[in-house]
Amino acid sequence: MANAPRVAVLTRPAGRNEALAGRLADAGWSACILPALEIHPLEVAAADLPRPADFDMVVFVSGNAARQYLEQLTRADGMTAWPSRVLAATVGPASAQALRELPAFGANTTVLHPGDDAVSHDSEALWQVLCALPQVPSRVLLVRGTQGRDWLGDTLAAHGVSVTRHAAYLRRAARWDAAALATLRGWAQAGVRATWLITSGEGADAVRSAIDAAGLTSWWQGCRFVVTHPSLARRIPQGCHDTDVSGMVKICLPNDESIFQAFVAA
Repeated sequence: MANAPRVAVLTRPAGRNEALAGRLADAGWSACILPALEIHPLEVAAADLPRPADFDMVVFVSGNAARQYLEQLTRADGMTAWPSRVLAATVGPASAQALRELPAFGANTTVLHPGDDAVSHDSEALWQVLCALPQVPSRVLLVRGTQGRDWLGDTLAAHGVSVTRHAAYLRRAARWDAAALATLRGWAQAGVRATWLITSGEGADAVRSAIDAAGLTSWWQGCRFVVTHPSLARRIPQGCHDTDVSGMVKICLPNDESIFQAFVAA
């Protein structure tokens, strides 16, 4: 289609898309913010909340995990200082930055994470960072959602680490309103091939379910995709694997700069 509009559909949770949307708009894209998942805090009784001081390291699987856990701590204990001897760890620099910016977190606390130049920002990359320590911490608190990969926790446990898993939030499929669905149908009818950002397996499944319910499966199978982990390429329409995958799917690191560059190249 000549002069076809460049449409980006950003599906990260609410509050995570605005800066990227603005940058894409400046680059000539029409950016649609359409979260795939909603983040719901979990209420935890103060007596049941694991405290950082009882561990050698606290691992946050995402920025959401950090925010929700520290809010739980603040509700239970007030604004108390992070124990100076307790390490923190995240799967990438973006979530590490989100952690450092939280007022309830210790500014001088060591935060371990894969670097900007790491091949990936995921559990496997963080494990390589931990393996480089003189000694892997013996007591680890793993803060996550109610669902997610167990690879890191299982790997730590297999190496003799005492692992406590704590769910700080629940992710649910978002419900897209009539206006959002009308926008998608309009693109489908006009033959516009949107480029979708997919950042989690749960998110991919939620998008696919909503697309199927809206009767837009055939159109979605002809869209392009930007994904933030190689494993997510298996969660997008199978039709993409029957064509030139390099033209349909771009794989990048899960930070705004890498995602923006992937969209530009899509």
